Amino acid sequence: MGMKLTFCSLDRLSVVSFILLAVCGSLSDCYDPLDPNGNITVTFDTLRWTDDGYEAAVNIQNYHQYRHVGSPGWRLGWTWAGAEVIWSVTGAFATQLGNCSHAFKSRLPHSCRRDPVIRDLAPGAKPEDRAPGCCSGGVLSASAVDPVRSVSSFKLVVGNLNRDETGEPPVNLTLMAPGPGYTCSPLLVVDPTVSTAIYGQRQEQVFRTWKSTCTYSTFLAYKIPTCCVSFSAFYSPAITPCPTCSCGCRAADQNAITCIRQGYTSDSATFAGVTDTVQCTDHTCPVRVHWHIKNNYMSHWRVKLTVSNYHYSRNYSSWNVLVQHPGFRQAADTFSFNSASLPSAGFSDDVALFWGLDFYNKDLLQIDGNQVGSVTSEILIKKDLSSFTFRNGWGFPRKVYFDGENCVMPLPDNFPMLPSSSRSSSSLALTPWLLLHFMHLVLFTRHSLRP
Repeated sequence: MGMKLTFCSLDRLSVVSFILLAVCGSLSDCYDPLDPNGNITVTFDTLRWTDDGYEAAVNIQNYHQYRHVGSPGWRLGWTWAGAEVIWSVTGAFATQLGNCSHAFKSRLPHSCRRDPVIRDLAPGAKPEDRAPGCCSGGVLSASAVDPVRSVSSFKLVVGNLNRDETGEPPVNLTLMAPGPGYTCSPLLVVDPTVSTAIYGQRQEQVFRTWKSTCTYSTFLAYKIPTCCVSFSAFYSPAITPCPTCSCGCRAADQNAITCIRQGYTSDSATFAGVTDTVQCTDHTCPVRVHWHIKNNYMSHWRVKLTVSNYHYSRNYSSWNVLVQHPGFRQAADTFSFNSASLPSAGFSDDVALFWGLDFYNKDLLQIDGNQVGSVTSEILIKKDLSSFTFRNGWGFPRKVYFDGENCVMPLPDNFPMLPSSSRSSSSLALTPWLLLHFMHLVLFTRHSLRP
């Protein structure tokens, strides 16, 4: 009996594990320790009652530290619990009117669909159509990059309820941001939202609040990875490329249009009817992140970080790169990117976030002819002299993310190695460090003996 119970417990555990993997794709999709609180929260606040319904403010807040919502922006949809209609929307719009002819003759609602889809207005919207927090084309910044632009809001007037009804929360909430990947919880009743007025001296709360949390899964968003990482170093002539077929493999047929061979122009891609294609490479990824150890100093080392766009028809606006690396336990100096240190849960290595400068390299441009679009910056990273070593890949990142997506890393065995005939020889492995230390000592001695 005891053995049978043990096997039943194992079977149940296996079933649960299988379900988790099927839903999330991998455990990293269920919980991201590099961004433990990352999600998008949707809040419905009832501001006032009307004769046949209510006026509500809808707030979309991006709590992801490094994952933003790019163009063409978010789309928010739901299904009404009853026969509700949307009389008007301010700061956004419903994508379809629906059939309103059966019940509304004197006044036309904004949307009669039982499952409306809402989109944000463009930045150039008219003043009378705008609402506080609206009109960014649905683009939401990552919270660590620009907290002010990480939120979007709009107002709507809901009607067609009986006088004794106050309405139920919508169901089947969906968020496209801009594609799939997000799964939203049901809208639940929570404590009413409280705001301040009169210079913070008065508190005011709404009549009621419904809230939903939308979590992200790469497994749902993409069938294959979207970026890869390559390495090089000053002390090694070999370059560690992105792993072959990181983002899928090229077809054997040279005439296949899954990618465009080098030497073709973007016009030829358009001519072939391809609207979403990349340059043919061994890795076939739209984006490559390259980490080059450029110089080794006494207390610092210099790294060159380059991001290349192999896409023929897409620019990456407001891009960002997240790097998990032990060197970021201390602040790093970055010359051509913005940067910030981010907290992580359960990791000894710290995490740094890099993104472009306004009007300089905020957009990662597509291929122009044979010229691959790229952005680059050099980074000065302080050494922890008690633990610094080039051995075992210390100088290279543990993980790299581009626009919130985990990039395919080379295997550690392929990392650039020190030019030593014996990898186990610690004296040879430390030669660059000892040589620089000796040169520094000689210069210091000569300076001190100078009359």
